[in-house]
Amino acid sequence: MSEHLAVQLAGSELWLLADKAIWWPEQQALLIADLHLGKAATYRQLGQPVPHGTTAENFQRLDRLLQRYACRRLIVLGDFLHARQAKNPLTMAALSEWRGRYPGLAITLIRGNHDRNAGDPPAPLTIETVAEPLLLGPFALQHEPDPHSTHHVLAGHVHPAYRLRGKGRQSLRLPCFVLGERLSLLPAFGSFTGAMTVFAEAGQRIFVLGDGGVWQAT
Repeated sequence: MSEHLAVQLAGSELWLLADKAIWWPEQQALLIADLHLGKAATYRQLGQPVPHGTTAENFQRLDRLLQRYACRRLIVLGDFLHARQAKNPLTMAALSEWRGRYPGLAITLIRGNHDRNAGDPPAPLTIETVAEPLLLGPFALQHEPDPHSTHHVLAGHVHPAYRLRGKGRQSLRLPCFVLGERLSLLPAFGSFTGAMTVFAEAGQRIFVLGDGGVWQAT
């Protein structure tokens, strides 16, 4: 079981990464969706007992990917920040410190529904923000999984997960990629996001992530 799996999609080679991201070698670009920075802090402000450390964990995982691949560009397919409350001093300080480690990295955020509520990242972070779709090569990079008339859609928003079933009533739900003929979904990159169970439809391939590997569901 490999930590990445190369696939052909819309005439391009993409690497599906076990850490819930896509590496696009031709563009030297790393694609992620649904980071939801500051979600746990937002819930804690509402008095909910949720885990600490999810922001640091997200940045650590991003660091590993950025150091492993020769990234010139990071593209976020929406929901970078979870809400306006995510712009608290601790989360913004962690984000600023992380951004400072990659001054030469171009970062593009395609606004998702949570970004519209949270507002764009602070200008000193030099994160380009654009409306969907961002047309790049054969792909329409979007947050919402809406079809595009001319380009293959890569989208987030859904947080797809696939349920594996074992003997008896044993089952396990894991994040997954869903690759279709005209529209494909990325799993949520964030550590504290939730997920929606999906089922393979005609013309779709599902690639499951778990235990540091990625494999095609059968």
